[in-house]
Amino acid sequence: MHLSLTVPLCYSSASEDLGCRRGDFSRKHYGSVELLISSDADGAIQRAGRFRVENGSSDETLDYTPGTWRRTDVHLENPEYHTRWFFKYFLGKVHQNYVGTDAEKNPFYLSVVLSDQNNQRVPQYRAILWRKTGTLKISLPYSPTKTLSVKSILSAMNMDRFEKGPREILNPEIQKDLLVLEEQEGSVNFKFGVLYAKDGQLTDDEMFSNETGSENFDKFLSLLGDTITLQGWAGYRGGLDTKNDTTGIKSIYTVYQGHELMFHVSTMLPYSKENKQQVERKRHIGNDIVTIVFQEGDDASSSFKPSMIRSHFTHIFALVRYNSQNDSYRLKIFSEESVPLFGPPLPSPPVFTDHQEFRDFLLVKLINGEKATLETPTFAQKRQRTLDMLIRSLYQDLMPDLHKNMLNRRSFSDVLPESPKSARKKEEARQAEFVRIGQALKLKTIVRGDAPTSLVTTGLCRKEPWESQLFCSTFPYDIVCADSWGQSVLVATDAAGVMLLDGESLPPVHVFDRTMVVKQMHVLEPQDLLITRTDKGKDARLYVFRLSTIKKGLEERQLIRGKCDSRENKLEKTKGCHLYSINTHHGSELRIVAAIRNKLLLITRKHPRFSAVATGADSPVEEFQYIREICLCDPPVVMSLVDGPTGENDNMICVAYKHQFDLINESTGDAYRLHHAEANRVNFVAAIDVYEDGEAGLLLCYNYICYYKKVCPFNGSTPMIQSNTSDFHFSWNQMPNAIGRLPRQQFSGPHPTYLPPKRRRFIHNTREKTQGNRVNDKK
Repeated sequence: MHLSLTVPLCYSSASEDLGCRRGDFSRKHYGSVELLISSDADGAIQRAGRFRVENGSSDETLDYTPGTWRRTDVHLENPEYHTRWFFKYFLGKVHQNYVGTDAEKNPFYLSVVLSDQNNQRVPQYRAILWRKTGTLKISLPYSPTKTLSVKSILSAMNMDRFEKGPREILNPEIQKDLLVLEEQEGSVNFKFGVLYAKDGQLTDDEMFSNETGSENFDKFLSLLGDTITLQGWAGYRGGLDTKNDTTGIKSIYTVYQGHELMFHVSTMLPYSKENKQQVERKRHIGNDIVTIVFQEGDDASSSFKPSMIRSHFTHIFALVRYNSQNDSYRLKIFSEESVPLFGPPLPSPPVFTDHQEFRDFLLVKLINGEKATLETPTFAQKRQRTLDMLIRSLYQDLMPDLHKNMLNRRSFSDVLPESPKSARKKEEARQAEFVRIGQALKLKTIVRGDAPTSLVTTGLCRKEPWESQLFCSTFPYDIVCADSWGQSVLVATDAAGVMLLDGESLPPVHVFDRTMVVKQMHVLEPQDLLITRTDKGKDARLYVFRLSTIKKGLEERQLIRGKCDSRENKLEKTKGCHLYSINTHHGSELRIVAAIRNKLLLITRKHPRFSAVATGADSPVEEFQYIREICLCDPPVVMSLVDGPTGENDNMICVAYKHQFDLINESTGDAYRLHHAEANRVNFVAAIDVYEDGEAGLLLCYNYICYYKKVCPFNGSTPMIQSNTSDFHFSWNQMPNAIGRLPRQQFSGPHPTYLPPKRRRFIHNTREKTQGNRVNDKK
């Protein structure tokens, strides 16, 4: 596409006017570059430097209220989900990687993946070119009739001449090396200095020698973040000692928009009476790219200048003053001349009366400032040297394997969305190993705290998401199903019936004998209900029990219940039931859907409230009523209930059979295609209902894949099922056997970061059969 621009005949005046206007805009919103000179207490001239000074616009013709600005201006620039492509789109997914050398004999790497375009189900190629000068990223359209070649991709990146043509790297370990290359783009976590300066202090020795801060300074620190104890700290430490207290006992830490921030506070770092220069404090704050200077005194007092701080590393100073008269903060920014412009621009005047808005503005300004500083010649050249060294080192490691299976001898091979028909099994095995190693590497990066913003896991506890909590190490039976009941676990076995476990301290307590072959169960404590499905041939049934009745029997040491003792607990019409599901969202009523071959039986509880009904009967069977039957084309393998927003003719049932997931309207029985599984063999695992902000969604799990599909809004009785920007998918390292949901308040560790932060937490069990000597995974 070509852009034509019509300019006036008087070129010189037009260009001068444009330059003048650009200069006015820059000075008005981002300050002007000034030569700043300061003197010490003896009047000696200190080191001078050229800094851009941002102090807010002083233009009185502006039509907005002083002290306000557009909130849309306050945003992080160059966020990681725009820049960290390899982590987000490539790592842990099947993609191709190539190595070659350009015409100047410099090695390069190319990574190509076929992915979805903005979650709109439009396939496209994403490509990353790794060179010593940096990385280049492009997106190219996908055509099912025209195969894209590596040569055409490189041509689109303006690379047409090579010393050695690119060859494919088949070793999955290359993902680890390419992730290291991408991490050279900068850290996802930040450390900032905070220097306390009393009124009238003119040198850094004076400022660093302040043992304590004022009440206003402490108030400012509490606004920045939380006070944490360094010893034993498991989060981002920003270079501080978390073992021996050599860098202080406490510090200030926070998480902002997925970034972990550690503040090096001068009054919290070790103080030495013998060392007037306070080298330990300067060692940390003097090596921070960005430093906040909190200066006491009013605006009329002596002003801070960057030349007061002797540091060759700090490029940005944020001067903060607090005005107790109107409870406001004033901000002024000093940026070294070589630092590119970065936002947000300061308001006019740069005074903030809303403390939370000031915090947001300041943190965004500091993060953007450090990112901008990394583009200065000093840091850019260092990064380029490091990148060049890493690329050449990796190339030298790969070359000995040039004639082995590691590198494909085909040059300019096609980028295929699927493996070729020849050697399909071998290629599928390689791809499975490729995905496994990539997913493990992604998880390790997340746990380490180095993941991009959109996927970062932060918090006081940094454990692997699948780390289980051992509940009972001596349980002698294989477990079929289980559910928690208070602080105990109710487990079903084929060999010994149903038992209640209370950890290691007490022996298992029998609840039902082996004649009750329980295959599914739900403990609903608020409803005082236990729902089970016994499955033994044609005599399979659903049973409902009162938890209070079971508990009373255990306390009175009555005989263990058997199948004959539970005849009054059978739900009618459920004979032959091979699967059931209940609504977990808990709307106005409890609903059960029982599958009997290809027939669905809808059952509800008569009483709308979920409290135990004082009917005097031990069995709650009379409280349930049969509503209707729905016939399907095939028996369901997986089933889940989805509550509509109104509960009137808009409740749905998700069923999985054949190669598809369908939504069935509970009222009409109409079926709607939700998702088709693109695989030769489909092993359905689960369909889990997920609710966010009152809207329904489903996590569809089969084989190694989990898809999240939003099912909203409902339009009468018809769900709107279409591609949505909220849709996403991820893969497991192993094929799961079951996936379950944990309430937010019961989950103490970090959530699986394949899911967006606002989603509910999920856990999974892999297909490793539970051995007979342990009960675990109570998380």
